[in-house]
Amino acid sequence: MPLRLKQSEFIMKGHKFIGKLTVIASLFVGMIFVNNAIAAGTEYSFKVHNNTRVKMTKLLVSEDKKEWGYFDIGSGIAAGENMTLVWDSSTNNEGCDQYVKAAYADGSESEEAKFNFCEANLELEF
Repeated sequence: MPLRLKQSEFIMKGHKFIGKLTVIASLFVGMIFVNNAIAAGTEYSFKVHNNTRVKMTKLLVSEDKKEWGYFDIGSGIAAGENMTLVWDSSTNNEGCDQYVKAAYADGSESEEAKFNFCEANLELEF
């Protein structure tokens, strides 16, 4: 004998199902927002101040002072100007302590200096 529901019971069960589905969908959407916020929170940025009288053309970085990479600073950082830079996510497995030096339009380079890039609100001055 098949189970028969009255129309009101069917509607009630349908509302419960829709309610559960809405809660699950809301949780899923919420997890996406939280995940994006966490991912955005792992972006490491810092400011660079060029306190010299010469345009900075490169900002070089190294963990060991043997192999040097660089930040993309576009056409450079003009004398007296500032720029905010962000680490590429491919460097997330590197250590916090990095050596940094600047190269200038006149061919000179600054001395390398060690900085902790895990430090909040890090600002470098050259």
